[in-house]
Amino acid sequence: MFLKLLIVQPLTGEGVPTGRPTIAVDVVDAGVGDHVLVVDEGNSAAQALAQPRGPVRTVVVGVVDEVARD
Repeated sequence: MFLKLLIVQPLTGEGVPTGRPTIAVDVVDAGVGDHVLVVDEGNSAAQALAQPRGPVRTVVVGVVDEVARD
């Protein structure tokens, strides 16, 4: 099984990059520049990959279509 890796970085509520970039396994076919939802915890990442003991911590599990702010 081949998996695509992406470099992801947290954003503030205003969309400004913050924190350190990390590498995540992409299971939703996100693209460069997409805002994504990331699971950054071993057990949830393993469940997203259906690999109970996989050596993965961070997984992209969704692509954000729109952000609404009040």
